[in-house]
Amino acid sequence: MVASQVHLVRHGEVFNPERVLYGRLSGYGLSALGVQMAGAAAADLLQRGRPVVRIVASPLQRAQESAEPIASAFNLPVSIDERLIEPTNRFEGKRMRGPQGALRDARNWPALANPLRPSWGEPYRLIAERMLAAIDDAFQSVGDEEHGDVVLVSHQLPIWMVHCALAGTRFAHDPRKRRCALSSVTTLSLRGSGVAEIGYADPAAPLSVGATDVGAV
Repeated sequence: MVASQVHLVRHGEVFNPERVLYGRLSGYGLSALGVQMAGAAAADLLQRGRPVVRIVASPLQRAQESAEPIASAFNLPVSIDERLIEPTNRFEGKRMRGPQGALRDARNWPALANPLRPSWGEPYRLIAERMLAAIDDAFQSVGDEEHGDVVLVSHQLPIWMVHCALAGTRFAHDPRKRRCALSSVTTLSLRGSGVAEIGYADPAAPLSVGATDVGAV
């Protein structure tokens, strides 16, 4: 039996007072506000009244911490899938904008030469491929005696690449225009022979005013 739905949950706000692009760096966990956001995502999933039978998260701290309230709500363990991780990015640890921002430093400009790939990190196509493979495995992971949904806790760019792949739009995009808010829930279902996006929710929207959200370039 396959899963009924797969929910892609983005992590909550990260404690990042220096406002750097943290990427895969260790030591970046949720802020106090981020914990509340993660709780809002868990409450949203619980209020749907749907049986969740498996929870899987990126290995990064912020994703693991965002998965905790979901695991508590459904009394389930959290598995790790490396394919859900944040993409590589050569600007990790740097502030992107402002007087000392990496975008103002001419030494960094060669890394910005090809935004279609992109030249500064993991290619968009490869991000989409690993995420779609993880999603396919999630759909197939529900045992014969089970019936329910799977929750995958990941990051903004990987989730947005899934959206682009399923919508048939170009991977290259303006990062400021991604529809993937902190602790948002993007829901997928099987349609015919493929996967389709059937819903998007932003349960942490009331908490997002003034939140720090440093996405990838």
